[in-house]
Amino acid sequence: MIAMGLSLASGQPAAARTVKDQLGRRVDVPDEPRRVVALAPNITEIVFALGQEDRLKGVTTYSDFPPAATMLPKVGSYIRLDLERIVALKPDLCIAVKDGNPKETVQRLELLKIPVYAVDPRNLETVMQTVMEIGRLLNAGEKASTLLQNMRSRILKVQSLVAKSTYRPRVFFQIGIDPIVSIGTDTFIHELIILAGGQNLAAGAVTYPRFSQEQVLALSPEVFIITSMTRAASFEDVKAGWSRWPDMPAVRNQRILLEDSNIFDRPTPRLVDALELLVRRIHPELFKEAE
Repeated sequence: MIAMGLSLASGQPAAARTVKDQLGRRVDVPDEPRRVVALAPNITEIVFALGQEDRLKGVTTYSDFPPAATMLPKVGSYIRLDLERIVALKPDLCIAVKDGNPKETVQRLELLKIPVYAVDPRNLETVMQTVMEIGRLLNAGEKASTLLQNMRSRILKVQSLVAKSTYRPRVFFQIGIDPIVSIGTDTFIHELIILAGGQNLAAGAVTYPRFSQEQVLALSPEVFIITSMTRAASFEDVKAGWSRWPDMPAVRNQRILLEDSNIFDRPTPRLVDALELLVRRIHPELFKEAE
């Protein structure tokens, strides 16, 4: 019955197999998905990283990496999906994320016999698990294994490098301007800061804690990172504002840094790029010694 539904949705016959997604749901997916809609930017990135972009028929609004993704049909933002646009693309598989995608839209897609496989990556390990699972869904398991080997190898190199230093600089990572917002313990960025040999000054139970200017100055950060995306000009102003406090160690040592938020925010293989960037920002002395 499900296989018939897939045929009607995609306009072509499709044999199905039953798999369990990361939410523990049993999903009937095509043996050979040919019309995939990615319901979040990180899913789009992973499909491209696996070399399976020819299967992608639709992506969400802010799917901007790699640049080729911007040319694909859009189905709304990942938090406000356009059901009609998705259905019009006749997908034989949608890949969703637990945090962000509206549950109601997913349920309506399933009522239309369009299978939805959900993932829930929350740290580097589950990002790698997600890459492997999507690789299997798209019959790209070998490519997924190669990607994972590369990621693990690079993470181990960072850990080996960081082990050479016993000092852990104090890091403040700003992602919001007004109010000042940082990142707590249950985030990708916290994990990256710790792996890169730093102390996250905003660590704690609150996922995205807010701070006053006085509170940040009292924390005395040695490395101050501000992430920028479309608001790059605004973040330059923020950097200039903090630079007026010469007693802050990050200012005194010229360690206020602007970085692209995309590589830090999205649970994709590029988190390893973010990790390698962070270790250079937090422990530049390790690279000077190597040189």
